[in-house]
Amino acid sequence: MVAQFGPCEDWPVQWTCDLDTLNPAVTGVAVSMATETLWALTGQRFGLCEVTLRPCRRDCYDGRFFDDFGPPWTGARSYPQPALIGGQWFNLTCGSCHGGCSCSTVSEVLLPAPVNTIVEVLVDGTPLATGAYRVDNNRLLVRTDGGEWPRCNDLSLADTEEGTWSVTATYGEDLPDGAELAMGQLACEIAKAAAGGDCKLPAGLQSLVRQGVTISYPDVGELFREGRTGLYLVDMFVATWNPNRLRSRSRVYRVDQPTVRRAGT
Repeated sequence: MVAQFGPCEDWPVQWTCDLDTLNPAVTGVAVSMATETLWALTGQRFGLCEVTLRPCRRDCYDGRFFDDFGPPWTGARSYPQPALIGGQWFNLTCGSCHGGCSCSTVSEVLLPAPVNTIVEVLVDGTPLATGAYRVDNNRLLVRTDGGEWPRCNDLSLADTEEGTWSVTATYGEDLPDGAELAMGQLACEIAKAAAGGDCKLPAGLQSLVRQGVTISYPDVGELFREGRTGLYLVDMFVATWNPNRLRSRSRVYRVDQPTVRRAGT
């Protein structure tokens, strides 16, 4: 499953107009509107969101019986235990999976994809060192310090308590070059329009005749249908990063896959 988040904060701006005559409240609204507009026009792709997840460890099977009592036919916990997975028998050790390439056990948790960065991992309220884990395939959080992710996660408690663990991650893509300039031009024109001044955003007017000279304007409806604004820097940025005019990034859903709880959502 691909995680989907909206713009969680305003994009940075490199202003292309003089702000001295504009009200700061107006420019704040303009920046928010420009952020939402450019995020939508580029396929809801850019910008980072920080989310705290309360995951469950990924196991090949539920090994609690063997963890508590050991294999009933031997009484030894370390002996490889058979498990029927996908119609085939595998020898498994307690509580962990062998990866497709690995001959050793791998403790991992499956997160919504794609993960941009891991901000913090808390186990029993204590942060793990950054070198204690890594991210594979933008979604698998793998334990690398020889430990294992906890089997249980008490979701009735805050992640600062014993018996809990959480992963705080950022999702989305970093803003590409040109975003600040595109933001500056679009936010400037929105602020001018909000203040009642002249702006370059196209209105419904398509032609104007003055003193025998006819001036034609682009059809604003056609512009918006094509994902354009009529502003050079903005349209160049959008055409570069969303040439196929996608409305949103592609997503894949697996209805039979256990989900990861997003804390506080």
